[in-house]
Amino acid sequence: EVQLVESGGGLVQPGGSLRLSCAASGFVFSRYVMSWVRQAPGKGLEWVSTIYSGGGLGDYADSVKGRFTISRDNAKNTLYLQMNSLKPEDTAVYYCQALGNRGQGTQVTVSS
Repeated sequence: EVQLVESGGGLVQPGGSLRLSCAASGFVFSRYVMSWVRQAPGKGLEWVSTIYSGGGLGDYADSVKGRFTISRDNAKNTLYLQMNSLKPEDTAVYYCQALGNRGQGTQVTVSS
């Protein structure tokens, strides 16, 4: 059974930083593409970033490019999202996604 558990969200002021983590289990993590998606209040799911099985720089939505960095530790079965220069419009529930599954999400709120 695929399990994805996100953590690291919280309340942060504009311009601040957060690092999200996603602990994965139930599949061979190192073999699969992993993604972050988010859902802002009253809006649909928005793709944020994807990283391929071997790592690398990843792909990013234009809205986060240059501010967010996706990474993975295949030895720890963990996906990360480093978020810098946060803006109020980044407020959302953030989910990691793999094999058609998402976790329960972690809330990120950017507000002064």
